[in-house]
Amino acid sequence: MKNQAYRMAMLFDFYGDVLTDRQKEFYDLYYNEDLSLGEIAENYNITRQGVRDVIVRAEAILTDLEDKTGLIKRFHTMTEQLRQVRDDAQRLADLAARRDDEEMEGLSLRIRDTADVLLKE
Repeated sequence: MKNQAYRMAMLFDFYGDVLTDRQKEFYDLYYNEDLSLGEIAENYNITRQGVRDVIVRAEAILTDLEDKTGLIKRFHTMTEQLRQVRDDAQRLADLAARRDDEEMEGLSLRIRDTADVLLKE
């Protein structure tokens, strides 16, 4: 269940702007606010099936965009590669420090720090 919730959150974060206001609202209430279909339906005076249809349509739109663009997949790949760069830069800095190579150590630490900044964005 957590994987599904994470996936839906990522889809919404990456592609949510393409949804209609109603789709965004229902999607947010259902996935982020954890309201049931019945609760949303009651709040908006529509049927539970009507809410479900809006959410299913939004999921289809977001999933289709990811299938076509692969942005989330690329994001995860690049994040892992950036972590590897950061870890390798730290290891290189440690080796440079042992060899008393201040220039290499400085460059390595700068690479590591840049990778850290990018990972936080």
